[in-house]
Amino acid sequence: MKFTLSWLKDHLETDATLEEICERLTAIGLEVEDVDDKAAYKPFVIARVISAEKHPQADRLKVLMVDAGDGKPVQVVCGAPNARTGLIGAFAKPGTYVPGIDVTLAVGNIRGVESHGMMCSEKELDMSDNHDGIIDLPADAPVGTPFASYAGLDDPVIEINLTPNRPDCTSIHGIARDLAAAGLGTLKPHAKPAFKTEGETSVGLKIILDDDGLCPGFALRLVRGVKNGPSPAWMQQRLKAIGLRPINALVDITNYMTFDQGRPMHVFDAAKVTGGLTVRHALEGETVLALDQREYRLTPNNVVIADENGVESIGGIMGGEHSGCDENTVDVLIESALWDPINIAKSGRALGIITDARYRFERGVDPEYMVPGLDRTTELVLELCGGTAAEAKVVGYKGHQSKIVDFPFSEVKRLTGLEVSTEESRQILTRLGFTVEGSGGRVSVTVPSWRPDVDGKADLVEEVMRIHGVDQIKPEAIDRLASVNGRILTTLQVRTRTAKRALASRGMLEAVTWSFISEDQAKLFGGGQRELKLANPIASDMSDMRPSLLPGLLTAAQRNADKGFGDVAIFEVSGTYETDTPEGQRRVAGGVRRGTASINGTGRLWSSNAKGGKTVDVFDAKSDALAVVEACGLPMSNVQIEAGAPAWYHPGRSGTIKMGPKVVLGYFGEFHPKTLGALDVSGALCGFEVFLDAMPEPKKKATRTKPPLELSPFQAVKRDFAFVVGSDVEAGAIVKAASTADRKLITGVNVFDVFEGASLGEGRKSVAIEVLIQPVERTLTDEDFEALTAKIVANVEKTTGGVLRA
Repeated sequence: MKFTLSWLKDHLETDATLEEICERLTAIGLEVEDVDDKAAYKPFVIARVISAEKHPQADRLKVLMVDAGDGKPVQVVCGAPNARTGLIGAFAKPGTYVPGIDVTLAVGNIRGVESHGMMCSEKELDMSDNHDGIIDLPADAPVGTPFASYAGLDDPVIEINLTPNRPDCTSIHGIARDLAAAGLGTLKPHAKPAFKTEGETSVGLKIILDDDGLCPGFALRLVRGVKNGPSPAWMQQRLKAIGLRPINALVDITNYMTFDQGRPMHVFDAAKVTGGLTVRHALEGETVLALDQREYRLTPNNVVIADENGVESIGGIMGGEHSGCDENTVDVLIESALWDPINIAKSGRALGIITDARYRFERGVDPEYMVPGLDRTTELVLELCGGTAAEAKVVGYKGHQSKIVDFPFSEVKRLTGLEVSTEESRQILTRLGFTVEGSGGRVSVTVPSWRPDVDGKADLVEEVMRIHGVDQIKPEAIDRLASVNGRILTTLQVRTRTAKRALASRGMLEAVTWSFISEDQAKLFGGGQRELKLANPIASDMSDMRPSLLPGLLTAAQRNADKGFGDVAIFEVSGTYETDTPEGQRRVAGGVRRGTASINGTGRLWSSNAKGGKTVDVFDAKSDALAVVEACGLPMSNVQIEAGAPAWYHPGRSGTIKMGPKVVLGYFGEFHPKTLGALDVSGALCGFEVFLDAMPEPKKKATRTKPPLELSPFQAVKRDFAFVVGSDVEAGAIVKAASTADRKLITGVNVFDVFEGASLGEGRKSVAIEVLIQPVERTLTDEDFEALTAKIVANVEKTTGGVLRA
């Protein structure tokens, strides 16, 4: 919402400065976004042409000597036909920015003659489109004084940011009302229009709608014998200052009323209206050529004003070109109507039309100003265009039913903490236009017609608070919490963040994929249930809630590969859906590696697979999944790995992570070729999913303080063992059996070799492990090692049936 300072002072009697006004506007909730103080016009001064001689090298140019009031005439080359000795106009010195031509002047050389400035036209100063000659001022214009002050170009423009709940401040009068209520002056009352009417408005008017609320009222007046030319300079100047283009007097008056009073108006050329005007629903496929020269196809959801020839205006949004007013208009119909805000908003969005009228009608205009607004517009038309006004014709308006709010003044203290006296609260509401009745601490407040946003006690408290001063609310410290550094996040939130950090630290990039996938993909990954289908999918291939993160990650990896980035490592920590209940939504950390994107880096290096070049496999996925489990704080000694995973994984190159026999923590592995084929994905790929919500809650500790670090002073010792076991025995079982032989001394067991051959016999294999032994209390003797070795061999033999390899 833009307005000039002088325009505001037409409605507000005040001596406040521009800075004070802007500060108060922001303080009462009308935030000032920008102020144009017109500093760009300050360099222009009124100057007199002392002499005008013909240019020696050009017939159409003249060499002027210009006096800018400092007694030092300067030479200026000018091509204006009206340049002459004695002319008084606007002069710009070198270094001045000229807004109309977007040029900063410098000393020029035109056909061999130096020019030290410019005598300006109206177009060059953005005053009008006239550039036929330079500005020609009266003989009494004060030479040497600022031209902007003389011409009224120094009027500052203020722009405020309005919230949607303040339709009353879409008018300059409403803004002035708020400032007056805030003590920054006195609101000037509306002057009652005074003009005579002759006869009746002869044009018929009907409202034919299935809902009276779509057009609660319509007022129309015929003015005969107008002369429609350019609007006066003061009106054009104000409209241009706020970014509007002057068109002609009748149209400019309606635009002026829109901003001055917040009352959008419309004018029809009466000679172009056939028969009467009817407010009705548009017909399906009906079209109208609007004033913006665009044709719009309408639907029955749009309310229009039509005559016998068809649509003449889209109600409350934009008029039609056919019945628009031009210089040939003699009789004009002035419209002032009320429209349903919701219908206006929907129609405007559907048609893609944004206008000042729509902006106000979709927020709500003052219904009680419908007829007074018509009268004020008529008065301006008669004043600027002449003519004779007929009696107004009003249809459909049933009057405004004012809202009454029961308001205890104690609510101000309760809701804001402000100590505002009863009398001050009463005065604030009265100055804002509310009617306060009753005495004591509880009153009845009648809401004015221009405040549709006020519904209850809290709204009245807000009015008192913003006028009294939000800055009067004293800051108070928040009460200290019972515990310092208390827990805020839930365990699942902590684990979500921890999982992200853990995977990012392993060189993976976080991705965010759609929660919706196609039905085929959902069924491929164990989903596709009817209850997980979307009622209104945004696309045919986004019809189901995802049962897994892997479809999105795999297709994302393929898209990267298609664009030349084949080595991709991406992860996502988000939700998957097994059922449509809250319990069926899971929190999952999933990831995919492609090509050579292992934790050691990407690329093909011949020297060593450990340095890159080796394509990713099941062990990369296993490492990533276990890293998430470990980062989430689970005891790794209790974690088990079992062969096999769901059908979308490769049956021989995948595994399941468990804690105990029942709790499944996740899956990992390479993918089944059929799965990759169904997704149209290719290349070396592995992935994993870890179910964060399946992890048991950590045991509560008495203190968050970490225990002291205890390091053994004794040398650790490594011993290797090779056990011959059945081919179906898992290496993990051997590792677990060796680890539990002596939990105090054995701190680590790793598999370093697996061998199968004819020398071992059919269905047999050799698994070699390395056992890390860490003495704690003393150095171990040979007897100690022999006893520990015997325990390890016995434990493995008992658990797996394995025997020590000879």
